Amino acid sequence: MNPSDLARVIESVGKDRGIKKEIIIGALEQAMLSAAQKKYGANAVMEAHYNTETGEIDVFLFKKVVDSDDSMLEEAEEIKIEQARDLDPEAQIGDEIGIKVEASFGRIDAQTAKQVIFQKVRDAEREIIFNEYIGRKGEIITGIARRIERGNLVIDLGKTDALLPRRHIIPGETFRPGDRVQAYLMDVVLSTRGPQIYLSRTVPDYLIKLFEIEVPEMRDGIIEVKICAREPGARSKIAVISKDSDIDPVGACVGMKGVRVQAVIQELKGEKIDIIPWSDNTVVFVRSALAPADISSIRVDERNGAMEIMVEDDQLSLAIGRKGQNVRLAAQLTGWRLDIISKTKLAKRTEEAVFNLQHIEGVNDTLAQAIYQAGFMNLKQVADADLPALIKIPGFENEEAAAGLKARAAAVVEKVGDLLAGPAASVAAPGQEKGSFSAQPVAPKDAKALAEERLKEMLKQEAAKSGSGSGQDGTQP
Repeated sequence: MNPSDLARVIESVGKDRGIKKEIIIGALEQAMLSAAQKKYGANAVMEAHYNTETGEIDVFLFKKVVDSDDSMLEEAEEIKIEQARDLDPEAQIGDEIGIKVEASFGRIDAQTAKQVIFQKVRDAEREIIFNEYIGRKGEIITGIARRIERGNLVIDLGKTDALLPRRHIIPGETFRPGDRVQAYLMDVVLSTRGPQIYLSRTVPDYLIKLFEIEVPEMRDGIIEVKICAREPGARSKIAVISKDSDIDPVGACVGMKGVRVQAVIQELKGEKIDIIPWSDNTVVFVRSALAPADISSIRVDERNGAMEIMVEDDQLSLAIGRKGQNVRLAAQLTGWRLDIISKTKLAKRTEEAVFNLQHIEGVNDTLAQAIYQAGFMNLKQVADADLPALIKIPGFENEEAAAGLKARAAAVVEKVGDLLAGPAASVAAPGQEKGSFSAQPVAPKDAKALAEERLKEMLKQEAAKSGSGSGQDGTQP
């Protein structure tokens, strides 16, 4: 290849591959140096430089100037002083002098040089692609589906391929070769095989980015998505807030006649989207998150990070949602454990809890109600509670009264074991039928007497079981 051809190749490759000339020249220099090193030996000190004036790669072999006999001379590493001064009249013994060597090599050397050039250019291309896409991380990109590899979809982005893992494809979606695919750029990893680009259509960020495309106020920073909870392909909830009091964040996201949200739903293959206003008031936010169900009341348990939400019987299935989807997404959105219970079941559970708490000596219906309202559902919880928590119960505001309540509750638990120590009633769970429990209110004047009778009956049954067990052992009761 003559010098002018080499310069044209450098220019052409640089434009076609988008690689800087310096990188290509460096690859050529490295290739020539590698081939020359094989020819002159691994110990030879050599350098290669691209000569911009001649358009050639000049290779230099550096030798040490010595004064020795020909028999002692290392040809590849040393040069006699007389020969050195022919090249440089000022050369001295101990100096190193560079000698230009011919850059013409054999077939094997040329093949080595070719491999080095290809490797360098390939590495440069990989670095360019990595730098381009790492800067686009968190964006939505579009490509063409090419093939399936181990269940994962390979997408052609033009310069490189990206991978859409099977678990990041919306359930029910199918793609054929040639289909246009839009996805969220989740991660870019530089591996030995080059940059690996991972996409997703299931992460909540993808939903947020789709809204940013459709809602100009979101792109301008006026409306912000505070949090998003998503079950891909089924349903999502997003909480939005507006920095401008004149702009309704929910209305802006929905758009005129729902055109904006419908565009997002269409891209997500019909996934339902609930858009709710963000609120710093946790109770208000939870009410919005459980829409479209109407909430009757909310009882907050800050100690356990939970909320007990009461709804009318006809609202129970709506609040829970299909297979618990509505309440599950609301819990993800709010960060609280949400227990949904119907009014009928809550009344039943309250009745059971108050009934059981009256087994504590000195606790009447009123005090049992106060203990229950303080968050204690059964005797064991009272027995295991610390004094600061018990002091908050009306009627037990000092340590002495609280300690006495704790001791009396522990005595009952020790006496009857798990009969009254467990939870009073289970919270309604997804799948339960509304109205499956009916409330039987207890008159306040009879509550204490009924509690004592029930305790006596339980103790009698427990004693009967123990007696029956002893008889079977062959011992006398």
